[in-house]
This record gives sequence, C-alpha cells and structure tokens, in this order.
Amino acid sequence: MRDRRDQEQIGAHGLAIVRGKLEARLDRALNRNYRAPANRRLASHLLRERNALFTFLYHPGLDATNYRAEQAIRPMVVAHKVWGGNRTENGAHTQSVLVSILSYRLAVSNSDLQPHSSSNCSICPSQNLWN
Repeated sequence: MRDRRDQEQIGAHGLAIVRGKLEARLDRALNRNYRAPANRRLASHLLRERNALFTFLYHPGLDATNYRAEQAIRPMVVAHKVWGGNRTENGAHTQSVLVSILSYRLAVSNSDLQPHSSSNCSICPSQNLWN
C-alpha cells in the first residue's frame, strides 16, 4: 500500500479506504479474547500503541521500520559489547566524539558531499582525517 502510494499508483481516496480496511482488520484481531497470557499481553500492548502502528501510512517519506536508526547506532553497541562499556564519563564523551567523526566520514564517503578541510576542524585541527 505504501509503495503503491509512493509510486502514485493509488490516490488519496483509495489509500484512505485501504488504510481503513487494514485498521479495522487489526482492531478485530486485537479485540479477540486470547487465552494465552503472552498473546493477551501482546494484544494489550498493540492496543496501547494502536495510534502509532500505521503512522508511516499517513506521512509520506516516513519509514515503516526503525531499521536505519538501528543500523546507525550499531557501531556504538558493538563497541560497548567488545570493550565492556564506558567506565567513565570522559570515556563516554570520547567515544561519542569519535563515533560522530567516523559516522560523518562514512556519510561523506557514501554521498556526493565533500568533507571540509581538516585544517578548519575544531575537533582535530592538526590531523587530516580524510585521507
């Protein structure tokens, strides 16, 4: 449905109809009487989050998942597991600065952006990070 909207294969009215049918189907499924405690807990959670479940269908350009955000923080999670975390506030700050610099460098290398001169870099004025 989202892809059809983004490819302009379905209009606003058609999208609203399909979205309504999808939401009605979800409501019927969530309002059943589940016997298993785990199923009741899941249905209860989804009911609480009901208004946020299909936000991506109401806002073009919004991802349906948090995949990109998860991938963006992955290097820090791996570092945390490998190094045992940050033992001091100074260590946490140092790691955040390094991850920020490396993430920027990766973003620049994967795009048409040109990095600024390292001589103008306030974080590391005497080092060239781009070579």
